[in-house]
Amino acid sequence: MGKFDSRNSQKMSRRKAQAKKKGRAKTRATAVRAERSKKKPSKKKSAG
Repeated sequence: MGKFDSRNSQKMSRRKAQAKKKGRAKTRATAVRAERSKKKPSKKKSAG
């Protein structure tokens, strides 16, 4: 790594990868949430 050679530094590639990972997780979480809310609630078993 030279002084002005920071275009694809390891630090930035790590940060970009982390951001992409969190973005994927966020979109997946919203999809799962929508899927869960779509299902009709199961009837709760009465106690006793």
